[in-house]
Amino acid sequence: MPTERIAALAAPAMRGRLSRSSVFADYWALTKPDVNLLILITTAAGFCLALPAHLVGFPILLLVHTLAGTLLVASGTATLNQYVERRFDAQMRRTKRRPLAAGRIEPSRALCFGITLSVCGAVYLAAAVSFLASLLAVLTLSSYLLLYTPLKRKTPLCTLVGAFPGAAPLLIGWAAASGTLSPEAWVLYGVVFLWQFPHFMAIAWMYREDYQRAGYMVLPHGQGRDSLIAWQAILPCVGLITLSFFPVLLGGEGLLYTPVASVFSVCFLYCGAQLVLHKTSVKARRLLVASILYLPVVFVLLVLNRM
Repeated sequence: MPTERIAALAAPAMRGRLSRSSVFADYWALTKPDVNLLILITTAAGFCLALPAHLVGFPILLLVHTLAGTLLVASGTATLNQYVERRFDAQMRRTKRRPLAAGRIEPSRALCFGITLSVCGAVYLAAAVSFLASLLAVLTLSSYLLLYTPLKRKTPLCTLVGAFPGAAPLLIGWAAASGTLSPEAWVLYGVVFLWQFPHFMAIAWMYREDYQRAGYMVLPHGQGRDSLIAWQAILPCVGLITLSFFPVLLGGEGLLYTPVASVFSVCFLYCGAQLVLHKTSVKARRLLVASILYLPVVFVLLVLNRM
């Protein structure tokens, strides 16, 4: 039958398209697009907040260059992180299906992919944005891969170390827009820095068995675990409440930001306290959701406060 012949001829082409689509999806997954979305939001917030309050003409092209370069470096960092941790990812339920852990991408190809993205992103930022933005991106990549990543298997203090590069995208955006890092930039850096502790504690508790199976020491054993969760879920949230008043401390009005951000910070603290008191996956998931909502809301409020 003619239709059967046509179908037989079309089948290899269809399989080829499906194969290419699958490969693209795997390389896309290596870049951790869900994490990159939050990184881009933080970078864009830093960029917008660094601009003068009554700027004539928004530098949209510069913002695009900043986000593109940051995305390349962040994607390269995520890829290289999975390259380093591929054997451990294969031991965890939530990560064993990742392209490298599952063996769908060869490690050498992933290594080349990650290095290419990182180098291109750093060069792009230096050429199209500023040397300072590029330097901050390279320092973020280096500290994440060389300090935080190996420490995850050695000490629970890895969360503290990882929080430094984790908050750096805001500085990249700020440096891209202003060419410098003012005291206000470091206060905002403090917001993102503190936010990471309860955010990661929620993840660490939800996947504690996975982390233990792979040999990650993100949570200590015994009573030390309860103390660590309490410190990292409660104290940073208290600090975030304090930082809700920073526009006033820096000479701004803060009429919109301070009261609303304070309410969100108190709710964040409440979710953190619930995890400390009950230590269930449900409470951890609620804290995780609260953390994901908190940061974009705070940055939107800050931008509106400057308008």
